[in-house]
Amino acid sequence: MLRSAMADYDETHRNFRWDLPETFNFGGDVVDRYAEDPDKLALIWCDDGGTERRFTFADIKRLSNRFANLLAAHGVTKGDRVVVMLPRIPEWQIVMVGCLKLGAVPIPCITMLTEKDVAYRVAHSGAVAVVTTRENTGKFDPSAGFRLRLSVGGGAGPWQDLDAGMQGQSEDFEPVTMAAEDPAVMYYTSGSTGDPKGVTHAARGLFAWRVSAWYWLTLTEDDVMWCTAYTGWSKAGTSILFGPWSCGSTVLFHDGGFDPAERFRLLEKYGVTVFCAAATEFRRLIQEDPSFADLSALRLTVSAGETVNPEVVERWRDMTGIALLDGYGLTECLMVVLNYPGMPVKPGSMGKPLPGTEVLVIDDDNRPVADGESGRLVVRLPNPQLMIGYWEDPDRTASCFVDVGGETCFLTGDTVLRDADGYLFYQGRADDVINASGYRIGPLEVENALIEHPAVQECAAVGSPDAARGEVVKAFVILNDGFAGDDSLVRELQDHVKRVTAPYKYPRKVAFVAELPKTPTGKIRRRELRDREFAGTG
Repeated sequence: MLRSAMADYDETHRNFRWDLPETFNFGGDVVDRYAEDPDKLALIWCDDGGTERRFTFADIKRLSNRFANLLAAHGVTKGDRVVVMLPRIPEWQIVMVGCLKLGAVPIPCITMLTEKDVAYRVAHSGAVAVVTTRENTGKFDPSAGFRLRLSVGGGAGPWQDLDAGMQGQSEDFEPVTMAAEDPAVMYYTSGSTGDPKGVTHAARGLFAWRVSAWYWLTLTEDDVMWCTAYTGWSKAGTSILFGPWSCGSTVLFHDGGFDPAERFRLLEKYGVTVFCAAATEFRRLIQEDPSFADLSALRLTVSAGETVNPEVVERWRDMTGIALLDGYGLTECLMVVLNYPGMPVKPGSMGKPLPGTEVLVIDDDNRPVADGESGRLVVRLPNPQLMIGYWEDPDRTASCFVDVGGETCFLTGDTVLRDADGYLFYQGRADDVINASGYRIGPLEVENALIEHPAVQECAAVGSPDAARGEVVKAFVILNDGFAGDDSLVRELQDHVKRVTAPYKYPRKVAFVAELPKTPTGKIRRRELRDREFAGTG
């Protein structure tokens, strides 16, 4: 599988053929290969305070080898799961690559997780080690049977300081052999029912994800890539780690809050050539005057995780002269449908399938629909980008696949429309998952948190339209006797959810109701509530 420029999308897609290696270890086959050039820059890290650190691929090789040896010294072996709950700091890349070299399966997690969120992931995955910051060590059960607990910023009690632990380790390490189907990384994602799912990807996925970096990001060894995604998102894997470094690009990694003016200053300061951010950020960025910043190095901007409104795309281009290309992907399969440089963009379109990826649009009877009709988006198999499955959940995994005309296809859970030119347009989720500012939030997670409050008798959570965030969580609540549905209780319920689960899941809107729509068997019709919201009648 050789990289070639995409002069013509249809020709590239038609002629593309996967050529997967039988074995692939990202740490050895990518990082260590680029480390042969001792001066090749891999990572620039900075924070809001002006601190900056730079790492060559040789530095990453040396430090990740030390980390792999540290894991091995504590009995962590190939296939063991390791929770990696770190913010945007260089230790994230070092730990991730070190895990991959050893064949341990890292589980990237956002630092906003609560004790309850963490406990579920640890127990469900059977993780044997954890790496986090000192500030987050209290979220982990002291009695959990970890072989190794590492913290950035100092250790206490059962926690060992990461730097101190790595100091005595050898800088030499031979990456283990990873067969294409060996589990390599796990991401937890929300579903419409039940607990979060452990999406498990194979080594072949880490290899295959470079294709979106080739054709969507169009990265080369001369690029500086900046993606603002949180480290616990699969998007961080493809656009901060696996995609850019597979292309030999330098990554900018910024640890700090969102400040529109600061975004433009950093784009100029570090000569960023490719910039990726969520639609929510671009909605804020287009309200800023960027004329103070020299953006001459910037050649491409992209977005994924939530739909970018056509007016945002147009305004960004008018402001900067740079294209903003929307893309669609999901944790189970990463980037699937994209807009590409050099290909005409249709306002509001997700674009066309990634080379190497075949998609179909089907009806409820699993039959392809005609162009211009809405249907369920499915990915035709085989596809090396697709997950192995949901961790220790064969029934839920099996439910994701359907037979379409004798071919097995993966159900994305999204509805789309395809026009006569092959462009796809997002229509919405086929399930009840809420997409708020790029966060996928399962309604049950919100409802389970709310129901713990003594005021709540019954509740339902759905997505509600929001100009800034695309969607926000709205809770419909039936109160127990003795409670008054006023503004004070709204704030109390919101604060309660923030304490019980990750804060980003709290309902920004709360409606007190006398009843909820239900099926004859008593199940809440969330879809009916959601439809009312988007029709403006909620």
